[in-house]
Amino acid sequence: MLSRFKTLAAVVVVAATAAAGATAIGAAGTTASAAPLKNGGPAPEFTGIDKWLNSDPLTIQQLRGKVVLVDFWTYTCINCIDTLPYVKGWNQKYKDQGLAVIGVHTPEYAFERDTDNVRTAIKRFGISYPVAQDNRYATWRAYNNQYWPAVYLINRQGQVVYSHFGEGDYAETEAKIQSLLAQKE
Repeated sequence: MLSRFKTLAAVVVVAATAAAGATAIGAAGTTASAAPLKNGGPAPEFTGIDKWLNSDPLTIQQLRGKVVLVDFWTYTCINCIDTLPYVKGWNQKYKDQGLAVIGVHTPEYAFERDTDNVRTAIKRFGISYPVAQDNRYATWRAYNNQYWPAVYLINRQGQVVYSHFGEGDYAETEAKIQSLLAQKE
């Protein structure tokens, strides 16, 4: 009976915490308390990247003049996997019009830090755009990111102008990509 009570109490605490929504559970089970990155501010640089896959190292400064989609993901996250067809489609459809898609692979679990595992996942999912391996969460923290998946759109001037967390709103995100591509620097 006591065991059932402890289980019930734990469920109530977890449900109350989730319902309160005061903080998000971030990487490696830590509680995220930083405010999300505000739209309109300068895009943080890619920092603390362990490896670049499908590309030489890139910087936000190098990408100036392009519309940049930064996609925070990890290869075992089902929500990330569900968004990949859209992200890959946008890359294919708009790369010749000035869109640069950058995947930032930030691991949730220790085995996701292994570069060979990330390479295998990139091949399995057919990802052709650059992927930054952010094992130390440095770029994650620079963006004050709290979620997988998370998409940030950066305009040609290097400012974050749109963000979306989780699945969905694909038409809205694509419309924003189109709008940014239509704007000239």
